[in-house]
Amino acid sequence: MTQQTALHPMLNIAIKAARAAGAIINRASMDLDILKVNTKSPNDFVTEVDQMAENAIIDIVHEAYPDHGILAEESGRTGARDSEFVWIIDPLDGTTNFIHGFPVYCVSIALAHRGVVQQAVVYDPTRDDLFYATKGRGAFLNNRRLRVSKRTRMSDALVGTGFPFRRGDNPKRYLKMFEEVMNEVAGLRRPGAAALDLCYVAAGYYDAFFETGLNPWDVAAGSLIITEAGGLIGNFTGESDFLYQREVVAGSPKIYGQMVKLLTPYTRVIKEEEAASSAEAVPSAAAIVAAQAGAAAAPAKRGPVRIRKAE
Repeated sequence: MTQQTALHPMLNIAIKAARAAGAIINRASMDLDILKVNTKSPNDFVTEVDQMAENAIIDIVHEAYPDHGILAEESGRTGARDSEFVWIIDPLDGTTNFIHGFPVYCVSIALAHRGVVQQAVVYDPTRDDLFYATKGRGAFLNNRRLRVSKRTRMSDALVGTGFPFRRGDNPKRYLKMFEEVMNEVAGLRRPGAAALDLCYVAAGYYDAFFETGLNPWDVAAGSLIITEAGGLIGNFTGESDFLYQREVVAGSPKIYGQMVKLLTPYTRVIKEEEAASSAEAVPSAAAIVAAQAGAAAAPAKRGPVRIRKAE
């Protein structure tokens, strides 16, 4: 068992902020009947707890690093907009689970420097499980070093996923993917908190994970924890451009490669050269989405996890 003795100062701030948010969430979970719940869009909820937890995180980060930028789920982009440092925050991933008392939710905090995620924390307050990583220094769960699973066959693999639930999602497309993966693996799971799902890949509980419709704050922290645990993460074509593509697949190296083969036909990512070659054709919905996202996908399966500023 490898232990990490000295944590990076910025990681310590992330851990402090995550635990503060977790304490707020745990207190609120004791009396869900008085919880105020608002609907951002159909099936997409926000509570006063989300907002209180996010404010606590931002206060702790800004006290330590007042000139850093913030990208958070509830408050959007705040802080210094020209900073090389950006904190990417989901104060309560799994809000729907939380408001129903289903104990699968977490706090997710990542710090990116010049577009590359350098520090990551995912905190599960119901189990007091702290997943964390510093780039180049490994991934850990409560001081225990994490490694992805060693399984190599899809028929042995346990795979996590997330179901489409927002307006505009394409459930028929997802069901085709679901069926294709289901027929190849030992089992599929859908707990409902993507940041935790990614950590479960890093811990070897899952052999892979895939989902569409995710935002940067859902995946930024988990992506570093996975790569530091020896796993791979990318879009459905297997490239490292995924944070703003709203599709992600992650896994141990052997299973990841097989998942990419299954999921590539369902990608929404359009390469520049492919878009150029079909310029005279009527643009598809996928091409329009890719163009709006600035999706120039250069092959870089093992490249650093980068973020681009949201437009």
